[in-house]
Amino acid sequence: MRIYFMGICGTAMGQAALLARAAGHEVLGADAGVYPPMSTVLAEAGITLHEGYDPARLKKLAPDLVVIGNAMSRGHPEVEWLLDTRALPFTSLPALLHDSVLKNRPNLVIAGTHGKTTTTALTAFLLRANGRDPGFLIGGVPQDPPRGYHLGAAGDPFVIEGDEYDSAFFDKRSKFIHYAPQIAVLNNLEFDHADIFRDLADVQRTFAHLTRIVPRHGWVVLNGDDDNLRALGPLPWTRVVRVGTGEGNDTRIVDFSETAAGANFRLLWRGATWAEVRWTQTGLFNARNAAMAATAAGLSVMAGVANPDPATAPAASSPDPTVLRLDALAHFRGVKRRQEILLASPSLTVIEDFGHHPTALAETLHSFRARFAGARLTAVFEPRSNTARTQALQAGFLHALALADEVFLGAVSRAEKLADSERFDTEAVARQLTAQGVAAHSFTSNAALLDALVTPTRALPPGSDAGGQSRVVAFFTNGSFDGIIPKFVVAAKM
Repeated sequence: MRIYFMGICGTAMGQAALLARAAGHEVLGADAGVYPPMSTVLAEAGITLHEGYDPARLKKLAPDLVVIGNAMSRGHPEVEWLLDTRALPFTSLPALLHDSVLKNRPNLVIAGTHGKTTTTALTAFLLRANGRDPGFLIGGVPQDPPRGYHLGAAGDPFVIEGDEYDSAFFDKRSKFIHYAPQIAVLNNLEFDHADIFRDLADVQRTFAHLTRIVPRHGWVVLNGDDDNLRALGPLPWTRVVRVGTGEGNDTRIVDFSETAAGANFRLLWRGATWAEVRWTQTGLFNARNAAMAATAAGLSVMAGVANPDPATAPAASSPDPTVLRLDALAHFRGVKRRQEILLASPSLTVIEDFGHHPTALAETLHSFRARFAGARLTAVFEPRSNTARTQALQAGFLHALALADEVFLGAVSRAEKLADSERFDTEAVARQLTAQGVAAHSFTSNAALLDALVTPTRALPPGSDAGGQSRVVAFFTNGSFDGIIPKFVVAAKM
């Protein structure tokens, strides 16, 4: 089949295009901006890329199927041509994945407000380390596994990041509804995506819909510490395994500690030690990601999951994920842009993180306090996501950023498209942080922010900042931050 991806250079679309190419399809696509690294990876895989959108060109290319990314909407020239002419069949990315990859696989769907990408990578990594050949599709750039997509063996699980965002302009269901889970991992649940969901109850509704399509011989692996997930109820139509730090969870994280050398913790399964983990990943939140991934991957290798016959599936009281060995966690290198250290010196550490929700920022900054004890912690935040750039979570961001010693607030992305009463108010947040004793600065351009951030760094004497402390500068954004992050790293090395 000849498949055309509209918006092919997005991370999820690009990985899916590579997966389709690996499955033997002829793949081509277009994007408004065709740029590395995704453009390079796609071209090396033999995928033809087109810059910009052109209905006449699409008509001439005449693909068998058009996959419309969820960034496309009415008014898009190729979308309007498809609707006017009905000349070519089209679908959404999640529907394509279901029809071409997932419908005959025992799928592990990793859902949650935070940690989906890391937990998906961990699940695939652990299955591979235990001799399985899972398929996987990861919505980021993992270091382990070494790439973000793989078809895997037909009888082995397919691990996929289950996003609650909508599927396409013509299908407003959450993506994960298409993914036919054998095991659904519900890592956490909070209000986010204010452009899609009305409130927390609306988010809970779509997660409840996901649990409804887990078969009776499957599992829901649920964060048992999360009040918003517990509110979903007992889920009697399937089997539930709970993961967390508190008593009452099936898999428990205990004895967590973190230092500059890394993090240590133990995993218990129903009171008995499963594994002692020493690894380099940051924070209790990543320990939870590992526990969720280990539990899901362990359940998937048990008898009865790969063979979805209720007559031979294990009884609800007999799951045992400890068949999975976890020693490989010591070597897991994580995912790019997730607490990724870009520069490490005695005087300055620079970190990039994909954080764009208050809880994610707070957990990461709390972890950095332990990992970089005594350092001056500078948080640099870009209000960029469709929710972060509004006032919907502004109070939460204020609370999270107060955990830093110093805060730089970047320009609100696409600010001109929001009314003053709706837009994230960087000046107000800076004032409130300053009143709480945090040195806070707001900027109307990211270029100006970079200038202000670089100046004190260039003035640092070797080994310390002006106050005798080492300094940690953590950038939080789900976008490019207008390219200032690599520029800061270059300036800091001068």
